[in-house]
Amino acid sequence: MVSLPAAQVEHGPDPVRKDGILGNRPDPAKFLERSPKLKVTVLDRLHHQSVLSATLFDKELLTELAKLAAYLQLGRFPAGHALEDKIMAAAFFEPSTRTRLSFESAMLRVGGKTISVADAKTTGVAKGESMRDIGQMFNSYADVVVVRHTEQRAIEDLTEYLKIPLINGGNGSDEHPSQALADWYALLKWNPEIAFGTLPEQFRLNIGIIGTPGNMRTVKSFLMLALLFHENINHITIFSEMADPLGDEMRELTKSSPIGIDFSRNLKQSLEYLDVIYMNAIAFLGDGYRSFGSEFALDNESNLKSDTVILHPLARGPELCTGLDETQHNLYFNQADGAVWMRQALLLAIFGRVRDVVPTTFLA
Repeated sequence: MVSLPAAQVEHGPDPVRKDGILGNRPDPAKFLERSPKLKVTVLDRLHHQSVLSATLFDKELLTELAKLAAYLQLGRFPAGHALEDKIMAAAFFEPSTRTRLSFESAMLRVGGKTISVADAKTTGVAKGESMRDIGQMFNSYADVVVVRHTEQRAIEDLTEYLKIPLINGGNGSDEHPSQALADWYALLKWNPEIAFGTLPEQFRLNIGIIGTPGNMRTVKSFLMLALLFHENINHITIFSEMADPLGDEMRELTKSSPIGIDFSRNLKQSLEYLDVIYMNAIAFLGDGYRSFGSEFALDNESNLKSDTVILHPLARGPELCTGLDETQHNLYFNQADGAVWMRQALLLAIFGRVRDVVPTTFLA
């Protein structure tokens, strides 16, 4: 199949209120056309695995997980009872709407049950209980635990006694790997050539990241996964008011990447060549939430290319105007919607239940 320039790949219908969701709605079926068979042996690598960092994933594993999510989204095979014998604990020691609810929705959609911690003040932590001891208790209460915490080292402390798989739902300013999976699921549906083809050099993607990977967990995990698709990414520009937006860890990870990475404070000057814009403005820095990048706002008057798409993990503030919601630039609602399907796929793979729900005709 001839590789198509990004601007010529079908990105779905014009923005309509399809299923109540506005904006760009790429068809999951198109993502499956190039490689319809699932490589279940690749997904087996996630069996009983904890997902602590985006570094767990390579291009092949991410692509196969996205394929499974696409089949689930299309309803090609029933999965409603796959995890009916499993319990997920959603332990959120930091406020969350989308991540907690999408994980709970994902678990319920595959037949599992959920128990939740929605407020740290209602747990033993309020009385001084250690995260290590809480991890020991989770072994008795659930089969998998999704954790969000304000402190970066909380995940490490929990895993000291934990025997069941743990999914990092965001730890301090460190990482948010399942959010990055949802981000890239949206992008791979939007342009399947990113995963399955090789774009001509002049059509490789230019990505703009508004935020600071060094201390914003969603931005950091997104950038980590972006490095996996280096053959189809020409350049990444990081827009930040900070002098060192990468930080030591990300600087080391990006050092060997063939992708050109630079930094700028002039978003307006760059908009006309960006194909993808990933933006976030909120970071938790230990003592509370802070807003970064407010000077890099997007609205209806922004000089975007006609086929530029915008990603945002939400919740948004004034940095992303609601006037963009009913345009083809809006991939952020599809990004949020797809998180439920990607998290279903992740849970099925962690529990080793992919073969139980996928007919053999769909397997490579």
